[in-house]
Amino acid sequence: MDTDCLVLVNAKSGGGHPEGDAGKLAARFAAAGLRADVRVLEPEDDIGGLVRDALRRGVRLVVGGGGDGTINQVAAALADSPARLGVLPLGTLNHFAKDLGLPLELEDAIAVIAAGNTAPVDAAQVNDRLFLNNSGIGLYPDVVKERESQQRRLGRGKWLAFVWACVAALRRFPFLQVRVEAAGQTHDYGSAFVFIGNNCYEMEGLRIGERAALDQGTLSLYLSRDTGRMGLVALALRALFGQLAGAPGLASMEAGEITIETHHAELDVSVDGEVARMRTPLRYRSRPGALTVCVPVQRVRHDLPAPARAAVDATPAASDPLPPPDPIPDALPAAASLDGPLPVGS
Repeated sequence: MDTDCLVLVNAKSGGGHPEGDAGKLAARFAAAGLRADVRVLEPEDDIGGLVRDALRRGVRLVVGGGGDGTINQVAAALADSPARLGVLPLGTLNHFAKDLGLPLELEDAIAVIAAGNTAPVDAAQVNDRLFLNNSGIGLYPDVVKERESQQRRLGRGKWLAFVWACVAALRRFPFLQVRVEAAGQTHDYGSAFVFIGNNCYEMEGLRIGERAALDQGTLSLYLSRDTGRMGLVALALRALFGQLAGAPGLASMEAGEITIETHHAELDVSVDGEVARMRTPLRYRSRPGALTVCVPVQRVRHDLPAPARAAVDATPAASDPLPPPDPIPDALPAAASLDGPLPVGS
């Protein structure tokens, strides 16, 4: 084998990068001690096919360069394989890289990959689609579709298009009747948004949208509950000022598996910032330790040997019960339970 790794780069991520020159990027890897086969991706390229072909050839390190969408596609083909995933954060937001504590500068990111320190990282899945960060229905996929439409039709920048897409989505205000099954309980809600995260997200204060860990083998669910437009604005303000706990109109929980049913045969579902049309019910599950990812040495876990780690990850995460309809108490006892489904919101 004449290469140490396959590097797949979406040079258009984040508005475009000079890293689109395969020769120069290969030289950067060579300077770090790795012989890299660098491919600059074209829109028609099958990322999954390129990764699977590399695995058949014996490549055991595959690097994705781009935003979260690109990393998602590389990770989906690598999940549960013996190969390692390296990340070059070249996107606009780079949520996965930031939550792993990866450096955002190219040279530093390559150095992390070359150092060879790895850690098991969870993935999550909705139906047959893998995701690394989060998935959602309702408002967020509506915003994503509108943002992409404005970028395409009006030539607006990503952030300006996002702001106008939020305004348009709030005007339309998609509202769903959802049935949530998790942790042995079934509850019905009227909701404008349902958010499912791979592991637990910080939902308030200065660290909103961040994750402290990506190896806890759990999903986090947050949904609005019988809340109108002004109620959503109030929730957003409470989150910003760190006062979301116990807020009326919000339900949350953790579980290893979550099923969401609606009256719709199909729904738009956001998956790591991209929108896919999926048949219902939506079946979510955590995939503990599905990826082996190159990480800074301080992210490597030393508290458990590999067999013990595998045993822990194979155990379904304990889940708190869903909160009752109204009002939401500040805290629920760990053993609390609710008898029967909650009434469907009007």
